Amino acid sequence: MRTRTILCTGTFALVCAGFLVPPSIKAADTDSPQVTKLLSEAKTQAYQIKEDAIFMESFSYVSVSREAHAVAINTIIEHINALGKKVGELKAVEGEASPWQRAVIERINPYLEEMAGYSAAVVEHITRAPQHNFAEYKDYLEANADYAGDLAAMINDFVSYGNAKNRVENLGAKLEIPQE
Repeated sequence: MRTRTILCTGTFALVCAGFLVPPSIKAADTDSPQVTKLLSEAKTQAYQIKEDAIFMESFSYVSVSREAHAVAINTIIEHINALGKKVGELKAVEGEASPWQRAVIERINPYLEEMAGYSAAVVEHITRAPQHNFAEYKDYLEANADYAGDLAAMINDFVSYGNAKNRVENLGAKLEIPQE
């Protein structure tokens, strides 16, 4: 009888512990809908930066005015800053994020920092007496396009992963497959 009482007490304690776990710990394994929405928005912004950077890189193959270069790089910088703000929003809700969501949030900033550095070098080349030759300038444009493309692809891959994971979980629930 005493063994049964201990087992019942232990089971009761385990059940209660499940209800007493802080929401931030419970949520760690489930995707946050808010983070998913923000990542989808970040993906769109990253694709815009990619398109802008590829467009500007094409300037190195044709004769385009300095003003056109200035407008293009200012647009890229505005979009980088907008994505930086989105990352700030993501960081604010990072506690709700699942592990894969936290991983993508952490991986965005290094790309933004690199693009900001190359964008600053482009601005310097356009606004001042160029301290860099055209080949270096062309390298900056190419690097920005490469980083922008890599960033857009990385965010897209993570968002696709999240969508696939969600589809698998929904299908598993529909098929009543036991959870592991």
